[in-house]
Amino acid sequence: MMETQALDFPKINAVLRTNGTGEVTINGTSHAIEAADEAAVLSDALRLITETAAQLGRPVRVSTTDPDGQGVIIVSPEGVVSEAAPSKPTPKREQAPLPVTAAPSPETAKATTTAAPAPTPVSVPDDSPSEEASAQAADAAPVTFGAAVTAAPAQAPAPAATAAEPATRRSLKDTSFLISAPVLQPATRGWRGVLSRLGLRMDPSAEELAEREDIRTVSQHWPGPRTVAVVNRKGGANKTPTVVMLSAILARYSGAATVAWDNNESQGTLGWRTEKGGHNNSVLDLIDSSQALLSPSAQAAEIAQFVHHQTSDKFDVLRSDENEEGDHEVTAEEVDIAHQVLTRYYRLIVMDSGNTARAANWRQMIHHTNQLVVPVTAIEDRAEAARLTLQTLESRGGHDAELARNAVVIVSESTDAKRSMSGDALKRAKDEARRIADGFAPHVRAVVRIPYDPALVNGPIRYDALQPATQRAWLAAAAAVAKGF
Repeated sequence: MMETQALDFPKINAVLRTNGTGEVTINGTSHAIEAADEAAVLSDALRLITETAAQLGRPVRVSTTDPDGQGVIIVSPEGVVSEAAPSKPTPKREQAPLPVTAAPSPETAKATTTAAPAPTPVSVPDDSPSEEASAQAADAAPVTFGAAVTAAPAQAPAPAATAAEPATRRSLKDTSFLISAPVLQPATRGWRGVLSRLGLRMDPSAEELAEREDIRTVSQHWPGPRTVAVVNRKGGANKTPTVVMLSAILARYSGAATVAWDNNESQGTLGWRTEKGGHNNSVLDLIDSSQALLSPSAQAAEIAQFVHHQTSDKFDVLRSDENEEGDHEVTAEEVDIAHQVLTRYYRLIVMDSGNTARAANWRQMIHHTNQLVVPVTAIEDRAEAARLTLQTLESRGGHDAELARNAVVIVSESTDAKRSMSGDALKRAKDEARRIADGFAPHVRAVVRIPYDPALVNGPIRYDALQPATQRAWLAAAAAVAKGF
C-alpha cells in the first residue's frame, strides 16, 4: 500500500561510495554526505530522505546506487524502508515455466506407446466403470506431449499379479536428518544491507556473493604447509608490497600461522616496510639455531625470537641479513635449512626474492614453491622483466615450467601518473594496466589488477590503511593465489 502511494515526484537519487562518502540528490539539489563509516553515511542519507517524505506527507521513491549495484526503495514519512516491486510484474505463467522436453521421433513414440504398460485400473463395485472411476483413471494416467497417443479399446481389467514383490526398505545408513542445504545469509552491505537490518530480508548482490566466495577461499586450511614465491627480476616491481598484502590477508582470514620470508641475497626491503620486533635477528640467526628449533623438545613459541610479529596483520616476518658490514649470501643449502624450520612452525610461507634468477638461493626457493606470484607495475620495462622471468622458468621445464604456467600475475597501476593527478595521465595509467594484464592472461592461470593506493608507496605497509577498493582487489588476488594450493 505504501509503495502505491509513492510518486515519481520528487526525483530522489541516493549514492553510497566506498570511501565513506555519499550523496542524496532531490530534484536536482545535491546534498553531500561525509561520515566516519558506511553505516553513518546510510543513516544520514535516510534522515534526509525521511524528512522529505514527512514534508510531503507520503512515501517517496528513491533510486539507490552503491558499490554493489543499483536498486529502488520506498521510504515512508515514519522512516520505514521497503524494496520497490518491479514496475512491470512478470506474468504468472512466465514466472514458473514448465520444463520443456524434446518431442520423440515417430519411431520412438510408436515404440513407447506400444511398450508402455497400461495404467493400473481403478476397481469399482459395478461391472462397468463409473464416471468417477473413469475420471480417477484419467488423472492417474501419464500424459505425453509431442507423441501420437492411440486410445486403447475398452476391455476388462487385467488380472492382478499372482505374487506381489515384497517392498524393499531403505537402510537407515542411507539418510540423515542432519543434512540440509546451506542457508544464504542476508545482504550486509549497501542499501540491500540497510533493508536487511531493518527487517526486510534481502539476498546479497552478485558483488557481495563474489566477495564472500573469495573470503571462503582464503580462509581454507590445506593439508601440509604451502609456500608462495613472489618473483620479478626487475626492482621496483612491487614484490615487497605483494608479499606483505598476501601474508596479511591469508593470516587474517585463515587464522593459519603465516610467515613472510625475505629471501634476498642480502639486505632486502621487507624488514623496512614492516614492524620490527624486540630483537635484531634475521634468517642467518635462524639458520644458526636450526638444530635447536628442529629438536623434538623445541616448543612453538621459541620461533618468536627469530621473527618479527605484525601486530595488526597477524603474520610474522623473517628478515634478511641487514648487517652493512657483512658479506654473507644465503646458499641453496641454507634455504633448505630455513625452509625446513619454517614448515615446522608455519602453515603458510610467503617468500620475497631478489632480482637474480641465477642466484643459488633464488633457484632453491623455486624448488620449494607451491604457487608462483609475479607482481608487476604497469610500466613496460617491469612488464618485460616479468615476462622474461616466466620465460626463464618455462625454459627449465619440469616443476619450474609448471609453476610458470600456473602463475598468478598481479598488475598494479603506475604511481607516476597518480602523482601528476592529470585526468589524461590517470586514464593512460589504467589503460596501460589493462593492456599489460590482457597480455599476460593467455599465458598464466590468473591475472589480477590492483588500483593505485598511496598507502603502498612508502613506509610501513598496513592492510587497514588501504582504501576499500584496494583491499577488495588484494582479497581477489589472495583468492587467486589460494586456488593454486
